Amino acid sequence: MIAPAQTISFTSLFSFNGDDGIGPEYLALVQGTDGNFYGIANTGGANCYPGEGCGTVFKISPSGVQTTLHNFCSQGQYCLDGEYPAGGLVQGRDGNFYGTTERGGANGWGVIYSVSPSGNFNVVYNFCSQASCADGAWGYGGMALGTDGNFYGVTFQGGAPGSCPDNLGCGTVFKLTPSGALTTLHSFRGAPADDGANPRATMVQGRDGNFYGTTWHGGGGVSSRCNPTGCGTVFKITPSGTTSTVYTFCSQANCTDGDYPYAGLVQASDGNFYGTTTYGGSSGCATFGCGTAFKLTPAGSLSTLYTFCSRSGCSDGQWPYGTLVQSSANGNFYGTTVNGGGHGDRCPGGCGTVYKMTAAGALSTLHIFGGPDGGWPRGGLVQSNTGAFYGTTYEGGTYGDYGTVFLVGDHGICATCHP
Repeated sequence: MIAPAQTISFTSLFSFNGDDGIGPEYLALVQGTDGNFYGIANTGGANCYPGEGCGTVFKISPSGVQTTLHNFCSQGQYCLDGEYPAGGLVQGRDGNFYGTTERGGANGWGVIYSVSPSGNFNVVYNFCSQASCADGAWGYGGMALGTDGNFYGVTFQGGAPGSCPDNLGCGTVFKLTPSGALTTLHSFRGAPADDGANPRATMVQGRDGNFYGTTWHGGGGVSSRCNPTGCGTVFKITPSGTTSTVYTFCSQANCTDGDYPYAGLVQASDGNFYGTTTYGGSSGCATFGCGTAFKLTPAGSLSTLYTFCSRSGCSDGQWPYGTLVQSSANGNFYGTTVNGGGHGDRCPGGCGTVYKMTAAGALSTLHIFGGPDGGWPRGGLVQSNTGAFYGTTYEGGTYGDYGTVFLVGDHGICATCHP
């Protein structure tokens, strides 16, 4: 059921044109202390390959005024400043924003960088600076700012040798000091250790001081479709590096508990963790499932709250990629699906949705994308200091399929839902 129109407002704030970025994705925008929003576009911008670009960092005001802060691959043909930013941004205590890239840098396997609100850019660390990339490679996941002032993040590959197919390692968890000293806290090994593999989402620091995250692969699972990589896990790691597996996805027959968690977790006001899986569940999407939303206790007990594509034509959406956000005003969770909602020429299978879900799993569709207003939202939402939700779409928009920035207002939370 779509929420009544008078209670929900949607505004398309900005459409990318390619020169300023293409395909903002992966992780949500972050609102800075100055009130503006900061994010990344995975490709596009002024440099790299004609018509593609190597990505940008951008700033956008709450009303939709966009400024490009950095064009990646600005430092030579080898892109010493990195290319293809993938991890979202986090604002450090110094006021600068920190992020990661998939590729580029001195060793070709990505960098950690900082950028100021005015666009002053610096490379903080080059991945794969150690033999065999023991310090990690491909910074997909972004970083979290710990209560100790250090940054904690993950790499998709690298680390100690594991069972992953390309022999580059199954990914790492690392700690980075503000001065740029990196310590590898854990190397995932994949099967047969089944501690997980290939983390690609930002971790969250729990109230107990530990960090909780997800891995895209690893963990085993009971379905043959998980072999040999595994269907993903939830893990816990202490700030000193002691790691344990909290939950292994596809532990239930036919993966009704979900598999392949693309997004990270949010610890809710009730102390439990809430998240999504991109695939799995009990209905739709051929044999792979359309994804789930779940609740997980700190002790590892998982409850599936919602299975996507549970309504005719997948009008409720399918394939949730973004991390949930809990509203401090009503306790509900807000998120996006990358597909479903409706059908159109620009988005076979649907252009995606914005939804609201209660802690008990009752889901309402708030907006269905159609293409010109955006399509394929991958990055999740951020709630602004006004109560409105801001997000990005990977495709769609005024200029074709370069992506958008949008605002959704739930007027049960905010009176005007605008700054």
